[in-house]
Amino acid sequence: MKLIKQLIALATVAVATSATAAAPAEAPDALVKRISADVIDTAKADKDIQAGNQKKVMDLVESKILPHVDFMRMTQLAAGRAWRDASPEQQKQLSNEFRTLLIFTYSGALSQIKNETVEFKPLRAAPEDKEVEVRSQVNVARGEPVTLNYRLAQSPTGWKIFDINVLGAWLVETYKGTFASEINKSGIDGLIKTLAERNKKLAAKPLAKPLK
Repeated sequence: MKLIKQLIALATVAVATSATAAAPAEAPDALVKRISADVIDTAKADKDIQAGNQKKVMDLVESKILPHVDFMRMTQLAAGRAWRDASPEQQKQLSNEFRTLLIFTYSGALSQIKNETVEFKPLRAAPEDKEVEVRSQVNVARGEPVTLNYRLAQSPTGWKIFDINVLGAWLVETYKGTFASEINKSGIDGLIKTLAERNKKLAAKPLAKPLK
């Protein structure tokens, strides 16, 4: 149950940080609330998504989430110092595989959404800040609320997520240890290969069955 709540939180975070070029001046917390409600309502109302229809869930992730997450920066932070030693092609491959891994994470979580609601905390940021942290919690039907925070940075195309915190653990920091271990064993190419193999296995599996 703890894992499911974490996945739901991850999906909610990613969904909430979607941005549109049409409203670049929109405050990050207002943006979070508007887009989060849109995607979560879509997931709740769509019976195919509730049933775990992989194509529909993946389409929702692709259209609503991915264009607005800075995967390159997330990968760079997770790879740490090894990123500087990687070639441009290796950086691209690593970012793409990490992106794919997170797609499967978000997709599995969206198929689990039932009656969750999101409660936002007051934004603590100055108008001139280029990076902010938005704090919220996911209220679930059973169990304690899932606390989550996420960091967004302002870009020429709007606010984009570059790290999230679920139950006290930052996503980038969590993957940093995994990445470092694999890089120490077999280098950047070994990490890329490991992520690619994991993604192939996830692609062959159906999405998790929805909670009852």
